[in-house]
Amino acid sequence: MAVDEWHADKMPGHYFSRIARGIARVGDGRLRTLGFATAQLPVLTALKDGGKLSQGDLARRAKVEQPTMAQLLARMERDGIVRREPDPADRRSSLISLTDQARARLPAGRQILIEGNKEIVRGLSESEVATLLALLERVLANVEALES
Repeated sequence: MAVDEWHADKMPGHYFSRIARGIARVGDGRLRTLGFATAQLPVLTALKDGGKLSQGDLARRAKVEQPTMAQLLARMERDGIVRREPDPADRRSSLISLTDQARARLPAGRQILIEGNKEIVRGLSESEVATLLALLERVLANVEALES
């Protein structure tokens, strides 16, 4: 395709970007009632079973830079979602865990996300959803290969 023939609405990335932003906006609005936000999902998921991880581990899992994770964790700590405790293996580091209050709200947050995912594929058959997921997994693998 020549540069002068480029049309955003013919590019998958255009739709991935719009979809991701739209899902985040809707999710943030719905999760706000619980004191959560979609940006926190990697941390909430990583710590959901009562685990404790370092900021560095959380940044790697979320695929974000350390300063970004530090800011996110500072807001989450301020909002009573996570707590820090000294790492017994490394006195310079802290371990992050969810507060009891946050863990108690996780099931409701999970239900909000389940309902939202049902809504975004409304009108698609189970077979179409399975195909969509398989295609998205392949696209994600391609993107991750580009990142490494």
